[in-house]
Amino acid sequence: MTLENRIEAFAELGKQLQKLTPEDRQEWAQAAMSRNNWFTLENVSHALDGIIRMLDEQYLREWLYPYHLKQVTPKKVGVVMAGNIPMVGFHDFLSVLLSGHYLQAKLSNADEPLMKRLANMLVGIEPAFANQFEFVYLLKDADAIIATGSDNTARYFEYYFAKRPHIIRKNRSSIGILTGHEEKDDLQALGEDIFRYYGLGCRNVSKVLVPEGYTFDRFFEANQHRSNIIEHHKYHNNYDYNKSILLVNRVPHFDNGFMLVQQSEGLVSPISVLFYDTFSSLHELREKLRAIKDRTQVVVSAHGWLEGSIPFGEAQLPMVWDYADGVDTLNFLQKL
Repeated sequence: MTLENRIEAFAELGKQLQKLTPEDRQEWAQAAMSRNNWFTLENVSHALDGIIRMLDEQYLREWLYPYHLKQVTPKKVGVVMAGNIPMVGFHDFLSVLLSGHYLQAKLSNADEPLMKRLANMLVGIEPAFANQFEFVYLLKDADAIIATGSDNTARYFEYYFAKRPHIIRKNRSSIGILTGHEEKDDLQALGEDIFRYYGLGCRNVSKVLVPEGYTFDRFFEANQHRSNIIEHHKYHNNYDYNKSILLVNRVPHFDNGFMLVQQSEGLVSPISVLFYDTFSSLHELREKLRAIKDRTQVVVSAHGWLEGSIPFGEAQLPMVWDYADGVDTLNFLQKL
């Protein structure tokens, strides 16, 4: 296959995904929920829409233009895929195959049904891809590795794959910036960044930085329409558990009946909990962000007013050139 063949096949995959009916999407979600109850129809559909946007042919060509993929010598690239949100490993799947390498993918059990459906659709479009990837349990003979996991598993990956070229991704979280001057629409958009995928993704906002004296009343009011999130039994269990811990330990917090807001120096908050910290000046805000830069995936602010941030509501809508952890995957692949 030529690079042009590969681009055209993935662009066609995006078009075919766009044609999925509501009934088709329901079937995808049911298959996903058989493995993972967090993968609801709403969240699977949102993930599919994100992939469809990534596979826009113009975006693909703009993304690939700076690279020299026609000169790549094919290698076996092993990818350990996460399964925290639906089809989260798709970008690595796309990157390895577009670059012309052979993919060995170790799928997360939680996300296996969805990733295999995408792979089968791609082979249906371009049968030559059937010889370009395989799903494996072990990555013994891979020439290079891309792995995503927790900080603990990352240490294991770094030890086990030390002698091979690798990208190892660790825990990251995303940060929201509030000033107190946001409109209702802004606060609702921030709610999307917090609650989408129940907060399970590294692009979910798990902490906000607010001015000293900030109150969360307007934020709670703007996001009251999300109260039905508590109806998901796993989320509800997490909310009850975390609330009991805060109460037993007498930790000051805010509670709107489906979300807990706690002041903390931590970055990765438990499900149903939003951490916050305060700043007294723009200088202090920038210093706090600088101190946690290596552990931050995305920073969001109203309309992206803060340099280096993106607008509220866009954290879970990455473009195809938005690399996890800021590591250029295609540059890594073209140099193998």
